[in-house]
Amino acid sequence: MKRILPLLLTAALLLGLTACSGDIPETSQTPADISTAEPDNSNGTTVPGTESGSSGSDGEDGILIAYFTMPEDVDAAGVDAVAGASIVVQDGEVLGNVEYMATVIQETVGGDLFQIETVQSYPLDHDPLVDQAAREQDEDARPELAAHIENLDQYDTVFLGYPNWWGDMPQALYTFLEEYDFSGKTIIPFCPHGGSGFSRTESTIARLQPGAVVSENGLTVSRNDVADSAAEIRAWAEGLSL
Repeated sequence: MKRILPLLLTAALLLGLTACSGDIPETSQTPADISTAEPDNSNGTTVPGTESGSSGSDGEDGILIAYFTMPEDVDAAGVDAVAGASIVVQDGEVLGNVEYMATVIQETVGGDLFQIETVQSYPLDHDPLVDQAAREQDEDARPELAAHIENLDQYDTVFLGYPNWWGDMPQALYTFLEEYDFSGKTIIPFCPHGGSGFSRTESTIARLQPGAVVSENGLTVSRNDVADSAAEIRAWAEGLSL
């Protein structure tokens, strides 16, 4: 029994982590789950007002779509795709799940895309990425951002996209939300997940941005459904009546 008990406790711990974690451990996709999707990207143009990583409509819609994405490095052909790949293939291009959702939102309501990027690079292999995400959470890290928004005043509505990592936002989102003051703006979260939904991250956003209105009508999509979720995303975005 002394030998069996530690094994049982270890198995229970691993099951618990998988149940509450987000897009890293939960975004396990079999080769059949890595789907090809072809949204219309006709709205994409170069965006001023940001240092890098953006495209959109010069802020004329008053809408910003900021997102953090981390697609794993897998063979998009399928046969060598590993468990944990959080990607969608669009016209042969590999996009992260969050990036794909952001592009569909932009196609629907307009606005500017802004990718939240860090100076520090992340490993794109599943296990090292899982480990780094866990370390950052344990350390309550604030990864330095590589791109910045120069004119936030032009936006009234901010869509904020991120994967669910271990039941929380990636630590880069904490850096992002602590860098800017979104007072008077509406923040609308969206998140692909592996079963845990938002994991109360909307409350975290509201705590970090007490002067903003955090929408209760955010969107979560199962990791397994992201590649086929364009219609759902469009209907949701249209229903916001922006």
